[in-house]
Amino acid sequence: MMQCAFCKKGFSIKDKVMRHDTCPHCGWDIRCCRQCKFHDYGAYNECQEVMAERVIEKERANFCEYFVLRGSAPAGTSKQEDAKKALEDLFRK
Repeated sequence: MMQCAFCKKGFSIKDKVMRHDTCPHCGWDIRCCRQCKFHDYGAYNECQEVMAERVIEKERANFCEYFVLRGSAPAGTSKQEDAKKALEDLFRK
């Protein structure tokens, strides 16, 4: 279950988050910077993902390629773990 960054109420998403999806409680866009796990007020452009393009309106839906819904499992975790294991095996003494 995810939590809306605007109304703080829980909701669930079964499929990929699309640009037109909104919170069932408050109606704010789900696919926006404020709902993304990379959103950080203290980071440059308020985004921890350095490759992401700058988005001016953080509360509105956008087409960011790096969007990951806050609180969801990171995509590609197994690939990251496999790469880390391969590096550890490479440099193991």
